[in-house]
Amino acid sequence: MMIADEKYIFKPDTQRKIFYLIACGLFLFAVGVVISIWQESQHAENHAAAEISKTLVASADQHAASHENGHHGAEGGHHEPAVWLQRVFSSLWHNNIFFAGIGIIGLFFIAIQYAAQAGWSAPIKRVPLAMGHWIPFAGILTLVIWFVVKGHVFHWTHASLYADGGDAILKGKGAYFYWPLDKGTFPIFYVIRMVLFFGLWYWFFTWIKSEMLAEDIDGSQQHWFTARKISAYFLVVFAVSSSVSAWDWVMSIDPHWFSTMFGWYVFASWWVTGLATITLIIVNLKSAGYMKVVTQNHLHDLGKFVFAFSVFWTYIWFCQFMLIYYSNLPEETIYFVQRMRTSPYGWIFYANVVLNFVLPFLLLMTRDAKRQMSMLKVVCPIVIVGHWFDFYNMVTPGTMKGNGGVGFIEIGLALIFMGVFLFVVLNSLSKLQLVAKHHPFMEESLHHHI
Repeated sequence: MMIADEKYIFKPDTQRKIFYLIACGLFLFAVGVVISIWQESQHAENHAAAEISKTLVASADQHAASHENGHHGAEGGHHEPAVWLQRVFSSLWHNNIFFAGIGIIGLFFIAIQYAAQAGWSAPIKRVPLAMGHWIPFAGILTLVIWFVVKGHVFHWTHASLYADGGDAILKGKGAYFYWPLDKGTFPIFYVIRMVLFFGLWYWFFTWIKSEMLAEDIDGSQQHWFTARKISAYFLVVFAVSSSVSAWDWVMSIDPHWFSTMFGWYVFASWWVTGLATITLIIVNLKSAGYMKVVTQNHLHDLGKFVFAFSVFWTYIWFCQFMLIYYSNLPEETIYFVQRMRTSPYGWIFYANVVLNFVLPFLLLMTRDAKRQMSMLKVVCPIVIVGHWFDFYNMVTPGTMKGNGGVGFIEIGLALIFMGVFLFVVLNSLSKLQLVAKHHPFMEESLHHHI
C-alpha cells in the first residue's frame, strides 16, 4: 500500500511556546541564582556575627586575636566554590546527561526495530529518528560542559590526589582516566572515550538515517536490509559504549564506589525515559491530526513497552540495592546511606520508586489504559519526571554532599534543556516524511492487531 505524503508542520505558535518555555527556564534559573547568593550572604553574615559574639567573653587581646583569625579565615574561604555555583555545575551535568540519553535512545529504538525485524513499528520510526538529531548537540555540550564543571563535579580530576600521600584508591584507578600521560594531568584516555562514543553514535545515526530516507525515494528493499545490517553493528557498539559511558559520566562522580550493575542501571533509566518520550510525542502528534495510520494497537504496544520497562528498571534498581545491602560492605553501602538518610535526598530516593514503578505499574496495568491517549499523556510525563529525579540522585549527592536541593536553579535548567531539546527534535521532524512511504513491513503494520 502506498502511504500518502504526510509532513509535520512546525507551526510558529508551537515554536513560540517552546521559546516561552526556555524563557521561563532562564527566568527561574536567574531567580534561583539570586536567591541562593542572597541566602549564602545571609548565612555568612550570621556566621560572622556569631563568631564576633563569642569573642566578647574574652580579653581585649584575645578579642583582637580572634578577630584577626576570623578575618583571615573568611579570606581563605573565598578560594572555595560558592554553593550556588556548585549547584549550577551539578545541575548542568545532570540535565545534559539526562537529555543526551533520550537522544541516544532514539537511535537505539530504531536499531532494535531493524534487528528484530519488527513490523508493528513501521509507521512510528520517524519520531525516534528525529530524537536522534540531538546526538551531535549532546556530544558538543557534554565535551564543553565537562571541561567547565570537571573540577567541581568529578573529584578524581584533582592532581593532588595522585601525589605522594594522596588518595590510594584513586591512584589505583588513575590509569583508567589518565593513560598514557602522568596521573593528575590531562585525562586523555577519558576524553578520547567521550569523543569516540559520540562520534560512533552520530556516524551510525547518519548511516541508518540515509538508508531510511533513500527508501522513501526509490522504494528498494535493499535499503531495509542495509539498515538492518548497520543496526546489528550499532547494537554491539552500543552494548559496550553505553556501559562505559555510564561509568565515566555518572559512576565516576563517586570514585570510591562502584557497582557491577551500574551500566545496566543507567541504560534502564535512559531506555524507559526514551520510550516515554517517543510515546508522548506520538500521542500528541496524533491528537493534532497527524500520523493517521497509527492505531490503538500501535499505542498499545508503546504502552506495553513503557509498562514493561518500568518494571525492568525497578528490577535493576532493586538488584543493585539488594546485592550491596546483603553483602553489607561499608565502602559500598555508604552510597545508599547518603541517598536514603541524608537531607534532601531521602524523599527523592523513595519518590523514585513511586514515580518510576508504582504509578506506571498501576496506571498502565489494564489493556484499555495502554490504548488510551489520555492515559498515556498522564503516565509518560510521570515517567520522564521520575527518571529526571533518578538521574538527580545519581549525580547530585556525590557533588553537593549535604548542600543539594531541588529549587529554581535545577528546575530552570531542566526547562531550558527541555525547550532546546524539543526545538531540535520538532524542527528535525518537520524536515522528514512523517511516515515511511515504502517500508517493506508497512502493510503488516497497517493490519497490526493485538
